[in-house]
Amino acid sequence: MPGKIADIKLAEKGQKSFEWASARMSIVGKIISEHMRARPLAGLRLGFCLHITKETSVLVMSAKALGAKVALCSANPLSAHDEVAAFLYRQGVSVFAWRGESKKEYEKCIRDVVDFKPAIVTDDGGDLHTACHNAGAKILGGTEETTSGVKRLLALQSSSRLAYPVIAVNSARTKHLFDNRYGTGQSTIDGIMRATSVLVAGKQIVVCGYGWVGKGVAARAMGMGASVTVTEIDPVRALEARMDGFAVTKIADAAAHGDIFITCTGQTGVIRKEHFLKMKDGAILANAGHFDVEIDAAYLYSNCKRPKDARPGVEQFNVNGKKLYLLSKGRVANLVLADGNSPEVMALSFANQLLSILHIAKNHAKMEAKVYDVPPAMDDKVARYALASMDIGIDSLTPEQRRYENSTLG
Repeated sequence: MPGKIADIKLAEKGQKSFEWASARMSIVGKIISEHMRARPLAGLRLGFCLHITKETSVLVMSAKALGAKVALCSANPLSAHDEVAAFLYRQGVSVFAWRGESKKEYEKCIRDVVDFKPAIVTDDGGDLHTACHNAGAKILGGTEETTSGVKRLLALQSSSRLAYPVIAVNSARTKHLFDNRYGTGQSTIDGIMRATSVLVAGKQIVVCGYGWVGKGVAARAMGMGASVTVTEIDPVRALEARMDGFAVTKIADAAAHGDIFITCTGQTGVIRKEHFLKMKDGAILANAGHFDVEIDAAYLYSNCKRPKDARPGVEQFNVNGKKLYLLSKGRVANLVLADGNSPEVMALSFANQLLSILHIAKNHAKMEAKVYDVPPAMDDKVARYALASMDIGIDSLTPEQRRYENSTLG
């Protein structure tokens, strides 16, 4: 079976991780039980480019249970959990991933998934979608997990180059309202704490960007006692951050005061040379965005040829006579330094992914080559599954209320 992993001996450890996550992702199991008899993915090849975590193993094994043959690569050179990759490879998944891939190795692993000739592709960030387009691969449809990837797909669509229908799983309320905010909010702080062991309480934390990820990071940091400042380019989001109780200012003004800087924008060059030069001695730099472009790490490396390894995942740079600490080489901190988002929140995201894959498998012939939102009924279904897993019941409209709601009279 094709594939390349770090060490197959880690498979037993990976199985334990899979079992831990699976027990906390029962809503994905609910979808499997509903479709197990029909096995709607039988005979289909699926290609996944995702962060290879214990939660991802639940999604991949679910697709296999419904009949698919699967190839998998990592959505980041540093985020693969080798024990999970080993477990999935032992289960018959063509895995091309290991932690610490070079740029060339990372790109080769993506090409290996394209060469698997998948009919449906599931991506996190858009690198696999881009590779499929560059290779002219024949794809029935795809899904996309994150904001950065959706933006790339919309750019393809706007230039009439999108070759197949894609469901933007990130558009689901049960994805971005929970995964991005509560999941990444918690796991980013977790990654920073694991890497540095610093006390969050009392720190001046600067959160760049107040989208759903930024909202989550800011709230978690404030809840742990930090004094939080938000920087933004969107006036409405800036106003929202202020009314949520955060200081709001320009990054140029915040640079001199922050103890920890966390980028959550999806934009390039958010923290640059002029900001580094203003920072205090000991400032910590972390990125929560998908790509390693938000903090200008290239400037740091070009001005300090041999940064000191202060701790695992923490590099010390001397800039303008001061020490600055870059976490995980500017790559996504919650996945490189910690375990990523918790299984409970990833159950929502991956339930949407699995249902979207099933939707494409059934309806691709009727779908145009464009980016689709997750159907509202699917979104609601995932929320109801999640509530049921928590043993929570909610009200429904009475017949009288339905008549009132549909009435044109007051």
